[in-house]
Amino acid sequence: MDVNKCIAVVFPGQGSQRPGMGRDFYEQIPACRETYREASSTLGWDVAAMCFGDDERINLTEYTQPCILTTETAMYRGLVERYDFAPQYFGGHSLGEFTALVAAGVMPFAQMLKIVQTRGRLMQEAVPVGIGGMAAVIVENLDADHLSAILKDLPIDVANINSANQVVISGEAAALPEAEKRLSQVLGGDKPFRFVPLNVSAPFHSRFMKTIEESFSYALKDAGRGLVSEYAPRVTSNFTGSFHSDSLPEIINNLVSQLSSTVHWRANMQSLTARSAHVYEIGPGRPLREFFKTINVVCQSITGLASAEKIFAGAN
Repeated sequence: MDVNKCIAVVFPGQGSQRPGMGRDFYEQIPACRETYREASSTLGWDVAAMCFGDDERINLTEYTQPCILTTETAMYRGLVERYDFAPQYFGGHSLGEFTALVAAGVMPFAQMLKIVQTRGRLMQEAVPVGIGGMAAVIVENLDADHLSAILKDLPIDVANINSANQVVISGEAAALPEAEKRLSQVLGGDKPFRFVPLNVSAPFHSRFMKTIEESFSYALKDAGRGLVSEYAPRVTSNFTGSFHSDSLPEIINNLVSQLSSTVHWRANMQSLTARSAHVYEIGPGRPLREFFKTINVVCQSITGLASAEKIFAGAN
């Protein structure tokens, strides 16, 4: 395998949504229009209208997740159609991992739409709105294990290890002020320290998602008939940090465990870049590009057709 010729593509997750996302792809590329139509037919509501308009439900997890999956899948299909884009490896952050599995051919798009809508509904129902919260801890050379030890007696978990400089914590909203106090005292010192509360409706990737694992497992197993497990080793797992195996039970276990476990995104980046010379981020936002910078990797972000044209026009 010549790593210099390999391409990896990554997809951001929840929080990257925005009004109007994907509209330019929809208007200009037939494959993208068909993707939105397929989504609407599958789910029974107008996904394009939700993505392109001012419907506030786009920020409700049950709707956010299928809207992001649809937009990212449409964008990916549009790049394949227009530029013969052909990555060998795939990754995604949290919800983005499900887009990666669709793009890699592991799961049909229509089946994955139903899965992520169920996932979003279950995650929203797991904890009443206002009870849970999340925050990004940003400081140089951050040790996630040390951070976890500082907070070990609080109802808070490490949700995402995004880079050497950022870890996201998740748990009871009432405990976040105490977490900020402790972490600033221990980790701050003479280094710049930031504690950024996130605008989320539930404590994702924490112990509080354990209650929905069984229900989500049933949903995945029911859809497993359409899962092509031999393609999964091209996709990284948030739960393990490395590539999925081709074992159907292991794939399902990884996706279920992702709900309440840490997203090992830094490890995902390292796994992908060990096999690929070029990395592209596809989605309505570009949060992953900054994380790749921390491991000295250039990740080119595609958030619309204009950015795609700049990247690919000269190569075709």
